[in-house]
Amino acid sequence: MKTWAARTKQFVNHLKLERSLSPHTVEGYARDVEKLMQFVAMTTPPEAPEVPPERLPPDRLAEFINYLGELAVAHNSQARTVAGIKAFYRFLAVEDYLPGEDPTLHLATPQAQRLLPDVLDVPEIDRLLAAIDLSKPEGQRNRAMLEVLYSSGLRVSELVNLRLTDVFFDIGFLRIFGKGRKERLVPIGRSALHYTRLYVDEVRRFLTIAPGHENTVFLNRRGQQLTRVMVFLVVKAAAEQAGLGKRVSPHTFRHSFATHLIEGGADLRAVQEMLGHESIVTTGIYTHLDREYLRQTIIDCHPRARIGVL
Repeated sequence: MKTWAARTKQFVNHLKLERSLSPHTVEGYARDVEKLMQFVAMTTPPEAPEVPPERLPPDRLAEFINYLGELAVAHNSQARTVAGIKAFYRFLAVEDYLPGEDPTLHLATPQAQRLLPDVLDVPEIDRLLAAIDLSKPEGQRNRAMLEVLYSSGLRVSELVNLRLTDVFFDIGFLRIFGKGRKERLVPIGRSALHYTRLYVDEVRRFLTIAPGHENTVFLNRRGQQLTRVMVFLVVKAAAEQAGLGKRVSPHTFRHSFATHLIEGGADLRAVQEMLGHESIVTTGIYTHLDREYLRQTIIDCHPRARIGVL
């Protein structure tokens, strides 16, 4: 499978250098292609010559998708893999490696299941934040991090990559570089600013900062940038300490941020801008509201309800 390995390497370089995608996204695409490569190797007789990706028949791609279904891979994961494979073949087409039509043009994508995200209500957010022990240096850092997640709705990758020069304390804004290095300005609340400044002034300044991490806001004990996994562990520990009894992740804060804004009457376009979503459709998932809230809205606002007719 030498040709597959070479083409995958070229694809990865294309994603990194020309499309400027995040390392996490690039790794995901590379895994998608590797899954297809493994399937082709597994289903090709040993005596048969290697089939390079640019000459793989469309029916083999369809078999691959069926294979994922037989393995009981979730629909969302199947859809994500198909998206990665299509991106790979678009790259091959652009580079003129394909001898004919793109074989993924008519490849059916499994319907992804759009599940409503988990959301914490405001009292639960307050309980979780209050459970953090501020008597410890890492506690001050953790409180600042989670305040920022909830205040600004950042992705965990955006949080760990946040730079000191991108925190504008005087005007209350963060400069965020999201997916594809797209830049946006996001407001940050007073509480988050307070705890962030407290951490920077009273904890971070006393760390021995590792070379290359001088401008990173949130650091570990060794003065290095935190990993995404570390933030997950911090959130999990705080949720357990607060006794929430829920599975909480950094993304839960992002979901809660968006949902609470929309429930409070925020414009969907404004929330889209703050979250860094390319499509308003993606932001639309946060418009889910509980039935009692909807029922009460009709009672309070519908003209016929006000006169007792509805």
